[in-house]
Amino acid sequence: METIITKSQVADAVHAAIPRLACELPADIAAGLEAARAAEDNPRGRAVLDQLVENARIAREDRVPICQDTGTVWVSLEIGPGVLAAGDVFADVDDAVARAYGEARLRKSVVRDAVLDRANTGDNTPAFCDVHPVDEPGAARLHVMLKGGGSDNASRVVMLVPGAGKQGIVDELVRCVREKGANACPPLVVGVGIGSTFDKVAGLAKRALMRPVDEPAVDPRVRALEEELLAAVNATGVGPGGLGGRTTALAVRVATAPCHIAALPLAINMGCSAMRRCTVDLAAEEGLCHPERSAQRGVEGSRAASASSAAEEDGSVPLDCASGLAACMGSFDSAPCGRSARDDEGEGVRRG
Repeated sequence: METIITKSQVADAVHAAIPRLACELPADIAAGLEAARAAEDNPRGRAVLDQLVENARIAREDRVPICQDTGTVWVSLEIGPGVLAAGDVFADVDDAVARAYGEARLRKSVVRDAVLDRANTGDNTPAFCDVHPVDEPGAARLHVMLKGGGSDNASRVVMLVPGAGKQGIVDELVRCVREKGANACPPLVVGVGIGSTFDKVAGLAKRALMRPVDEPAVDPRVRALEEELLAAVNATGVGPGGLGGRTTALAVRVATAPCHIAALPLAINMGCSAMRRCTVDLAAEEGLCHPERSAQRGVEGSRAASASSAAEEDGSVPLDCASGLAACMGSFDSAPCGRSARDDEGEGVRRG
């Protein structure tokens, strides 16, 4: 039996995900910041990590944005054999984005045209959407990311010559981090795309950011490359907030592809310390994500563990369990992002 994905499913998932992503760090990023803080011996780096952890706590508890830059919305639909996309499945996404940003009182950051008309669109649309076929029968995963301008501005695409090899990739990544990393709000998550073509390699890097920082690559060669690249990045000493320290990046995530014999395309997509992304399994019952699929495919999707019985009872689900539509709704139904529960009770917003 074929699975049919409709435009309303996609729009509902995007609408539900946005306010939660804006206000709550994914569990793997939150844990990564905590671990980096415990390991940091640079006083300035430690102070930055203290503030990032505290900021994330306040944002989560008060339902206010983690960062004032609530980003552009990237939506990527992965579909496998046996899954049908009915018509233009992204037809209602812009409406969902506009409603979510308005209801949650998030900053609107999109202009009408990059060169010809820099007027703000006023509702954070359009969203940037793509469809990505995968060789996995029945797969229907929707990736949603809120991507800030600072981290994208620190990113780049470089067409290396094949002779540059692995060392050329390491050197270019270190150069990029030294030149731009401090502007991307480190600790970073770095997506690295290698291969394909000029127009496709950036997509590889962006999709690589979807794999959680605590989920190693399945291919041992990719895993070894990621470890080498991470060590090189952290050896720069740029550190948290660009103020020095051990942890310039929490992780480097690599995605590779075939390419022309005369080319070595490389894309580096910086992700900031507020790496806001989730994955919705549209094919699963009630839209809940199956974590074992992520581990088996070793990919481009956010891992989601099964929610605990306590979380299910009170409706409060941590973001690593919030990859499904129902979970993305979570406890955020009761108050919009930007308004704390205490506001509803007549109390002031906590300042951090």
